[in-house]
Amino acid sequence: MNISQIIDELKKHSNPSQIAGMQRFGINPEKTFAVKVPILRDIAKKIKRDHQLALQLWDCGYRETQIIASMIADPKQVSDELMDRFASFFSYWEICDQFCMNLFEKMPNAYEKALEYSYRQPTFEKRTGFVLMARLAVSDKKAVDDKFYPFFDRIMQESCDGRNDVKKGVNWALRQIGKRNVRLREKALITIEAILEQKDSVKWVATDAKRELMDVKIIQRIK
Repeated sequence: MNISQIIDELKKHSNPSQIAGMQRFGINPEKTFAVKVPILRDIAKKIKRDHQLALQLWDCGYRETQIIASMIADPKQVSDELMDRFASFFSYWEICDQFCMNLFEKMPNAYEKALEYSYRQPTFEKRTGFVLMARLAVSDKKAVDDKFYPFFDRIMQESCDGRNDVKKGVNWALRQIGKRNVRLREKALITIEAILEQKDSVKWVATDAKRELMDVKIIQRIK
């Protein structure tokens, strides 16, 4: 498929009635077809891996073309500079999360970049760091615990960030790492108590994570 064929496919599945409502999530109504993500995945499956096409789709600037770009880009060909370029344009949570899930978590240096981005100040660059931590906790089944221990310090340090998109990313990372196994759950609970002792912390980050990690069904599954 080429660019024009992909655009035609997006127009075919467009849902104009949803476009106006997408503004409240930070999506430019002039740069979206309001196509559901499962349909975008079907399109990406037809294309398969095509890094050059991914770059062209990104430059088109539409929500849908950029999400498809994250699905077909080659993680081995994504340099630090290109990753930074992508992340610097993230302006709403969905595009950030889709890139983390579809592309960034598959990069060879994903753990290092998760830490690096957690220090960034722009909202969605910082969120990228914590969403990456959460995604790695879910998808990297063979990773040793030592890969995740450095994340706890960053989670505690950034738990005081009151920005909604950041604190949700911090909370997501804390919950997902804590659900990997008994050892990481114990470390997550220690981190939660340390967060609750901070005077300037956003308490929801810790209390919500604690509620999930103390759930009987979650504990049974972890054990």
